[in-house]
Amino acid sequence: MKTVAIIPARGNSERIKNKNIINFFGKPIIYWPIRNAKKTNLFKKIIVSTDNKKIARISKYYGAEVPFIRPKKISDNKTGILKVIKHSIKILEKKKIKFKYICCIFATAPLLDKKILYSAYRKLLKGKYDFVF
Repeated sequence: MKTVAIIPARGNSERIKNKNIINFFGKPIIYWPIRNAKKTNLFKKIIVSTDNKKIARISKYYGAEVPFIRPKKISDNKTGILKVIKHSIKILEKKKIKFKYICCIFATAPLLDKKILYSAYRKLLKGKYDFVF
């Protein structure tokens, strides 16, 4: 596979404190999208983009990679997801990590299952779309 999953997981949420690592059915909420992405075998790498060392530690424990800590300047509640993904892509390119596709999976999407990921991936491979959400 030449697809990389990027899971943006900012610390210091304003509405729900520590939302990316709160307990959800006995596990931190970020565990579920990591697990579901791993189950698909679609991804060469599953990367968490975070500014928070605790989120990074938990993500690594559950099998994701955290090859960088996101800078604070793009970790506030005003920074859009596109900027976060572009930053991740630049870092991956600098590290010479090759990929053809990027899949953004939200840390707070514990119910995202492999059927949805497979469906989105098939649509992307057909070449009709530049991206799927």
